[in-house]
Amino acid sequence: MDKNELITKLTECVESGKVNKAAPYPPAMKGQDGADELTKKALEAGVKPVEILNDALITAMDRVGKKFSQKKIFVPQMLISAKAMNVAMVHLKPFFQSGEVKRKGKFIIGTVSGDLHDIGKNLVSMIVEGAGWEVIDLGVDVKATKFIETIKEHPDAIVGLSALLTTTMPNMQQIVAEIKSQFPDVKLIIGGAPVNEDFKNEIGADGYSPDPQSAVSYLNSLVA
Repeated sequence: MDKNELITKLTECVESGKVNKAAPYPPAMKGQDGADELTKKALEAGVKPVEILNDALITAMDRVGKKFSQKKIFVPQMLISAKAMNVAMVHLKPFFQSGEVKRKGKFIIGTVSGDLHDIGKNLVSMIVEGAGWEVIDLGVDVKATKFIETIKEHPDAIVGLSALLTTTMPNMQQIVAEIKSQFPDVKLIIGGAPVNEDFKNEIGADGYSPDPQSAVSYLNSLVA
């Protein structure tokens, strides 16, 4: 395969969730090279890491995110695509660390204190990373102090807060207030089942994301 074919095939693998040659999913691609093998072959063929990121991984995850937003696919399909993207990213990580490939920016994300749900947060993390951002995932039950410590380490980062329980919405409000009191210029985006645009405005957050693709769109708009 030439370079263009490798990029096209890799894009298809990530979009379809074909992780590697041994993976049985999707059945139509059984026995074919997956994202793992194709990323390695693309690098060996001289495809630049930034081209693999931009033309294959970001393109694929953008399509996946849009399909999810349109309810054409659901969480399991998105997770398997994200897994395929992650195995490809393993091959690219050394180029990020060397500085050869630049990230769009840094994104700190965590589920707010009192809330142990992480599926939504994890989906956003994977889609955002696939869109070319460095993701700093603080996990679940994250208190304001942890967000603030991390912002001090990464002052140029954008911050995302997730909540699934209505009972933890006051915690989200408190965390936003504490962050804004110390870092008024830090951009904060919120998401999760119980929150909406009105709540975003009420607590003084900068953005609201009903789904992972909306989070990517918001982040990209800040660096456009």
